Amino acid sequence: MSSQQVSVHQEHTSTVSVKSKAILFIIGIIFIAANLRAPLTSVGPLVAPIRDSLGISNTLAGTLTTVPLLAFALLSPFAPKLSRKFGMETVLFTSLILIAVGITLRTLQSVWTLFGGTVLLGLGIAFGNVLLPSIIKQRFPKKIGLMTGVYAVAMNLCAAIASGLSVPVSSKIGWHGALGYWGFIAFIAILFWIPQIRAHKIKAETKTNQQSSVNLWKSGLAWQITLFMGLQSLIFYTIVAWLPEILKEQGVSSNSAGWMLSLMQFAIIPFTFIVPIIAGRMKNQLALVVLTALFFIVGMFGVLYGSVALIPLWIIIIGIAGGAAFSLAMMFFSLRTRSTHEAAELSGMAQSFGYLLAAIGPTLFGILHDLTHSWTLPLWMLIIASFLILVSGMSAGKDQFIKVKHDG
Repeated sequence: MSSQQVSVHQEHTSTVSVKSKAILFIIGIIFIAANLRAPLTSVGPLVAPIRDSLGISNTLAGTLTTVPLLAFALLSPFAPKLSRKFGMETVLFTSLILIAVGITLRTLQSVWTLFGGTVLLGLGIAFGNVLLPSIIKQRFPKKIGLMTGVYAVAMNLCAAIASGLSVPVSSKIGWHGALGYWGFIAFIAILFWIPQIRAHKIKAETKTNQQSSVNLWKSGLAWQITLFMGLQSLIFYTIVAWLPEILKEQGVSSNSAGWMLSLMQFAIIPFTFIVPIIAGRMKNQLALVVLTALFFIVGMFGVLYGSVALIPLWIIIIGIAGGAAFSLAMMFFSLRTRSTHEAAELSGMAQSFGYLLAAIGPTLFGILHDLTHSWTLPLWMLIIASFLILVSGMSAGKDQFIKVKHDG
């Protein structure tokens, strides 16, 4: 074999190796994303059997869904700092271990292991939430929109499937089995992520950033993105918590009300794929922000004042807005920052505040209903939040970078 042939063979082998590593990485991203919502959405339909089996109060059972959100709020700011010290691949691998252990603990049928496992899940998912957008920016700087869409679809699709399968699976193997069967996804994700630990050391950029931390808390643009993220989280988790009750008071049957919630979640999925791709190709995202806010407002007005016969339409419109809003928030972390470290810091800041609002939203919504004995004022709270999404999004959607201050 001539030297030229050897060179061509080596180049071909190198190209195949690079493509194989990229495919392996993408599969790893998909499996991480699959673990970021399914262990949480599988709990809601099982709250009653969990409560009855363990003999706990309604209040304590209800906290199973709020504990992870509070964990996201409290722990998200620490993810960028840990990734700067140990590398994003290592922290994401650790998050998968925490998720797998948390899922396993929840299957042991005791109050302590149930809540201990839920706390570990919250910790692991918080790190995954924050770091996935920044590692996508690092590995796929020219395909941020496509890869954001891929991971968002994987996350939301598995969330919807988990919610739908919980009750049928629990009827066969019990609530603890229904919470535990998602563990196999976590273990598969761990296997796919091991090569990332071996193949990728901490990048030169990360080493540089170890010398200084980034302070985003004085950036007006960072706060606008944070507000955008927080408001869309508040709307989503409030709707998830209360939509069936709202519809039942309008005369919709319990079964149909539950299906409307599923319809909304499935309406979200295609737009979490389409919107990031479109956003990544646009010079600015102002038009998408306006459409997103408009869809939220139209959907909320429809539920509040529209015909009951058109409820599926209003729910689909809200779902489209929710998918677009979440995708835009994830894209802003990458599009408005210059480095992967800045993207991680912004993601940590925005998700910390965002999930704090998400934890508060359903409670405040319920309080307003109790005070007024009506859904009008609570739904107006969401309409006002939609207008605020428009206001914050008009700044977040402009073609600009966050001006950061480096400490140290």
